[in-house]
Amino acid sequence: MGRLNTLDEWLSWQEGLHNQTIDLGLTRIQNVYQKLFPNGVPFAVITVAGTNGKGSTIAFIDSIYQQSQYTVAKFTSPHIIDYNERFVVNGLQATDKQICIAFEQIEQVRGDTSLTYFEFSTLAALLIFANQQVDIAILEVGLGGRLDSVNVVDADVSVITNIDIDHVDYLGDTRELIGHEKAGIMRTNKPCVCGDANPPSSLQKHADAIGARLEFISAPYTGLLALQGDYQQRNAALASLCVEKLKQSFKVNSQLVQQGLETAKLAARFQTIDSGDKQFIFDVAHNEAAVNALAQELAKDKQPTLAIFSALKDKNIASMIGAVSPLIDQWLVAPLNVERAADASFLADQFSLKDSISICSDVTSAIKQAKQQPSLQRVVVFGSFHVVADALKAFK
Repeated sequence: MGRLNTLDEWLSWQEGLHNQTIDLGLTRIQNVYQKLFPNGVPFAVITVAGTNGKGSTIAFIDSIYQQSQYTVAKFTSPHIIDYNERFVVNGLQATDKQICIAFEQIEQVRGDTSLTYFEFSTLAALLIFANQQVDIAILEVGLGGRLDSVNVVDADVSVITNIDIDHVDYLGDTRELIGHEKAGIMRTNKPCVCGDANPPSSLQKHADAIGARLEFISAPYTGLLALQGDYQQRNAALASLCVEKLKQSFKVNSQLVQQGLETAKLAARFQTIDSGDKQFIFDVAHNEAAVNALAQELAKDKQPTLAIFSALKDKNIASMIGAVSPLIDQWLVAPLNVERAADASFLADQFSLKDSISICSDVTSAIKQAKQQPSLQRVVVFGSFHVVADALKAFK
């Protein structure tokens, strides 16, 4: 490879380095990780897996520690607008320079080991956080758990938000099988906390088999939250329980925990923007369970609603549409410019004859069309991180 100078150059090069976008397994990253961190990472680690609610739970944990004297970092994916969103230390995103320095460090030791785009970002996060001398790093699992690159690190506390059906081609088509994959982030003699109200037995079975200390939240959080949605009460309780498990090393009093929970914010989780006479709601609901939660929030204030929707082709799109269609009066469907996206005609075929749908050339044109609809004051944008990202860019 020639010299890479900018973040965009590095990311373009990484996209072509490995022959599969998703290639689960720890062999490749383990090889490079051991060269970079022969003694393990120099900070405490919280690893977060789950079908939905990972981003919100991480936002709560991060916000709690930001109230304290500890330096806290979070690695999340995918990003909404800028790649730098993936790496945050005490609320500040990493700079292009910090990320490129980390990429250089990886490249110096990688040798002939082929890494995926996500494996590069995982290792970069660990290097950035080490260079910033953080106390605690919260790492979000990209897909599954057991074979996800984040699992190369031994967590001090593992967090499992919930288990539902998603990514069946990689994780299995039952909650028991998916639960087993998520349980792979547990470690012997270490705590694991879970927020699932009806957990599959595979979680407890794996905890018992390896001697992990699995605990479930006893009740949802009852305070007021800046993050919208009833489901956030369970995520907040889970975050609080996670922080409690680290209290011997990182003590945070109950008042700071409450402050952190009640002030946490996160983009694109029932995020609202008023534009003219319309309210736009942005939500990254990208599977049936998440869309059900979105529908419950919309149902609290029933009113004529327009939806801007798109999804990836490996999702159960018909079920996602069905979960919310009674609350939607008109649909604008727009294709996405990503490899795994469903095309417009396939998306249209997933609707029933009674649904009122129009196909737009892209998300930007869908936003423009929505603004011109005089009778529909509420617009909800959902179905994928990518459709929300495209829509938010159209607002910039």
